[in-house]
Amino acid sequence: MGWTLLGLILLAAILVVVIYNRLIAGRNRYKNAFAQIDVQLTRRYDLIPNLVKVAERYMTHERDTLEAVIQARNQAVGSLKQVAADPGDTAAVAMLAQAEMGVAGALGKLFALAEAYPDLKANQNMMQLSEELVSTENRVAFARQAFNDAVMGYNNLREVFPNNLIAGQFGFTPAQLLEIDAPEKREAVPVAF
Repeated sequence: MGWTLLGLILLAAILVVVIYNRLIAGRNRYKNAFAQIDVQLTRRYDLIPNLVKVAERYMTHERDTLEAVIQARNQAVGSLKQVAADPGDTAAVAMLAQAEMGVAGALGKLFALAEAYPDLKANQNMMQLSEELVSTENRVAFARQAFNDAVMGYNNLREVFPNNLIAGQFGFTPAQLLEIDAPEKREAVPVAF
């Protein structure tokens, strides 16, 4: 009787350790996946001021639009820093998603207005920056998909029985998907020069 009880306790302890380690691995996977988003969004945010500088030379009457792009970019940079500090912070991830919608909207307006400026459309720097931005948008989309897959895997791992018992005891909270609310905002910023 004593050995049986000791065997069951040992088996339960091993099960707890295995589940705990799997939860840690899942959490680390989604944090690593967010690091890839961080790299791509930082690249994107670094391109935006250069894009605005080129556009400023041609779009002298569109000051409000240019300032809106910079303001949206700065807000997104702040949100990105918050999430990078803790990718498990669901409120910060939601704020980043909102900030990203703001950046996409502001860039969309900028490119729509740029259509009215033929010299700007023909500018080599503008074309190169636009091409880099499109490439970066694609990378962001792939990185976001990888992050969301990792978050889903972690959340599933933490919610199944008996993992949910261990996750609750050790403070494994749900992770937040990085989603764009409006379907039309899910697409990359349209750039055509």
